[in-house]
Amino acid sequence: MAEEDCYAPQMLKEAIPQFAELSPSEKLILLEELWDDLAERPSDVPVPDWQKRDLEQRYREYLQNPAEGSSWPDVRERLQRTFQ
Repeated sequence: MAEEDCYAPQMLKEAIPQFAELSPSEKLILLEELWDDLAERPSDVPVPDWQKRDLEQRYREYLQNPAEGSSWPDVRERLQRTFQ
């Protein structure tokens, strides 16, 4: 299986025939339930090799210049100002 095929985009629509008829709120509830289920067993969630490589590269860049990034509180504040 190729890296980009790690996740099957049509699987949910096939598993839940009424998926297309769900309202946006129902889809969000379904998404939350799926996320909660995945969060119970994070070690079972596959991480594709391309994503691991990307994270490793970003971490190397951070180690070269740790002062260049923003702290979480700064990022959160910027996001809150942007999306309020």
